Amino acid sequence: MNQQEITGNLNSEQREAVLATEGPVLILAGAGSGKTRVLVHRIAYLIDVLGVSPGEILAITFTNKAADEMRSRVDRMIGFGADQILVSTFHSFCVRILRRNAELLGYSRYFSIYDGDDQLTLMKQIFKQQNTDSRMMKEKSVLAAISSAKDELVDPARFREINTDYYSTKVGTLYGIYQDRLRENNAMDFDDLIFRTVELFEKHPEVLDACQDRFRYLMIDEYQDTNTAQFRLVSLLASKYRNLCVVGDDDQSIYKFRGANIRNILGFEKVFPDAKVVRLEQNYRSTQNILNAANEVIRHNHGRKDKRLWTENEAGTRVALRRFEDGFREAEYVAAEIRKDVEERRFDYQDCAVLYRTNAQSRLFEEKFLMANIPYRIIGGINFYARKEIKDLIAYLKTVDNGNDDLAVQRIINVPKRGIGGTTVAKLSAYAEAGGISFFDSICEAREVMGLSSAAVKKLAGFAALIAGLRVKAESTGPAELLRNVIRDTGYEDELKAENTDEAEARLENIDELVSKAVQYEENAEEPTLSGFLEEVALIADIDSLDDSENRVLLMTLHSAKGLEFPCVYMAGMEEGLFPSRLSLDADDAEGEIEEERRLAYVGITRAKKKLTLLSARSRMLRGEMVSNTLSRFVREIPRELIDLGDEGGRGRTPVLRGKVGRDLRDAILKPYDSGEKFGIPAPSGSGTGGRLLSGTSGRGTGAAAASAGPASVDYSAGDRVRHVKFGEGTVLSMEDGGRDILVTVDFPAWGVKKFYAGFARLVKVD
Repeated sequence: MNQQEITGNLNSEQREAVLATEGPVLILAGAGSGKTRVLVHRIAYLIDVLGVSPGEILAITFTNKAADEMRSRVDRMIGFGADQILVSTFHSFCVRILRRNAELLGYSRYFSIYDGDDQLTLMKQIFKQQNTDSRMMKEKSVLAAISSAKDELVDPARFREINTDYYSTKVGTLYGIYQDRLRENNAMDFDDLIFRTVELFEKHPEVLDACQDRFRYLMIDEYQDTNTAQFRLVSLLASKYRNLCVVGDDDQSIYKFRGANIRNILGFEKVFPDAKVVRLEQNYRSTQNILNAANEVIRHNHGRKDKRLWTENEAGTRVALRRFEDGFREAEYVAAEIRKDVEERRFDYQDCAVLYRTNAQSRLFEEKFLMANIPYRIIGGINFYARKEIKDLIAYLKTVDNGNDDLAVQRIINVPKRGIGGTTVAKLSAYAEAGGISFFDSICEAREVMGLSSAAVKKLAGFAALIAGLRVKAESTGPAELLRNVIRDTGYEDELKAENTDEAEARLENIDELVSKAVQYEENAEEPTLSGFLEEVALIADIDSLDDSENRVLLMTLHSAKGLEFPCVYMAGMEEGLFPSRLSLDADDAEGEIEEERRLAYVGITRAKKKLTLLSARSRMLRGEMVSNTLSRFVREIPRELIDLGDEGGRGRTPVLRGKVGRDLRDAILKPYDSGEKFGIPAPSGSGTGGRLLSGTSGRGTGAAAASAGPASVDYSAGDRVRHVKFGEGTVLSMEDGGRDILVTVDFPAWGVKKFYAGFARLVKVD
């Protein structure tokens, strides 16, 4: 391809970014501005016009999904030789380097990669051995502190040096023991993959030099999400030839809680004073009204680089704002709207997404979607690879691949049940620790372990023989066939079949899916190996497994939605204390935390292509109590001319509010820093509320007048038995004035104590 073919269909800013190939380059790519397209065309320009060898190009992004998309687009555009370009995630790239050089750091190249569950199991073992009281400090808190330290490239010795209070000193001690145990198990956690690669480059310059000569052109996507360790890694790789191109959007930096350092992108020009900066502000995804709303929200942040999204797309409809009496009606409305849009063929189910700040908000939407027969999928639930049967089988494969992985061996020593109990495991562990050997080696030497019965020794010998046999098979078979052998030889499949339950059947289906994954890996890998399969499985995130062909509504947190786009988006829970979160409002650095939350709101808004609806509730059940909420500041930062409070075009979703009542209502809701609580927002007609105004008023006719509405009429009282459609029968504990309705507290034997508004709960007295 020539230059005109590569750059002819790009806008001027995209073209400028493609042609800037030498030296440091910062591409500030706004949401939906075609950054992946720019990177792919830039690669094509390097190869076809400048004659750069494909093998000298390294493109790094954060998720496998993004890497796969870039890989496929590079392959289509470049054609011959594209397979030599390395398109990878940070973690996959580091594993690639570490597998070849692990011995230099005291590891075997067959090291295991520990996920969060593995880390927690290991830390619990350390707590027990160190007599650390988990009531005084939590394992997860210690692991979080260790993760933060690794993100900042702080090893245990340095951690203890700079943290001298009692708690931090204890954490530093546990950190050191944790790292020792990882090494003994020939294992690394996710943070180690970056941490150890930086260590490798700094301690062994010959390895760094080879990597620098191999990868002369570096491109880093989603640069705003990098942490200190990743920044150091990139800096080392680019230090020789300085051909570093980073692409990112500081307005979409939302992973501070994972260690992301926004200063990496905001301070890029300080680190690289000669850097060329290109701004991509033309959006190809959303309507202008949606972009205007996003621009108005994010401009309230001070720590950002100035840019404003625009589009040649249509202006589109205004951003809808719907406020309800409670979270139940919020979910009810969304279900009704999606059904209406699908029935009237405006959208399909897969075009719609519900985004929320916390996972707990998904429950009500699940319930309403089930009642409305709306197909959905939750992103961020139980990851496929976190399911018990999958982790069991992966542990078998890890044991075959890496006999030093004590956690993997201990997980499966009695799975399926083979009569090896906790006492036997404890004796084996003590023997292994005393002898400085692995747990699996202690199994092989079971006859030497004091206190083991002959029956236990026989069972352990059988387990050791099983693993030995699988290792022999691993030498001549691929991962898929080995996995089939594991499923069969261990009796795992037979045990599940013998259960003959729906749950067992579901687990068998998951196992079949794992085998399919192994087959797929073998088909795609250049040199399929067991270690390679385990590596790929370990690095898969939940969002990577998203099937775009499923016709389901997606429910997910705003954090999970980054990188995705949908024609129709509902942002739920737009309330102070929920979004922005109470933690951010009460933080020591409240201003910085709220700016992070605002960036999250910006990400949510820019996921929408055609229709965006902001949802809020006057009150919401939190920890068993009804809590009143004010409208989120992020909604109030959107100018009133961009907001639609109801359908005045005849679709009949909400009562039309005209006259002084309507004007007062809109003014109150949209007035900056005034929640408008005393006015409320109308609930949708057809949502089960009868169009009642949430503040206790009800619309009549066209809504030109409003009158007070009394509480629901009920035929039960405290002490009566009542029936609920979901929770079954229960006993009314109390009834009190909830302002706009009666607040009923009911004790359900199978569900515990629940609180409802009488008008919504539709409780039926049981005679």
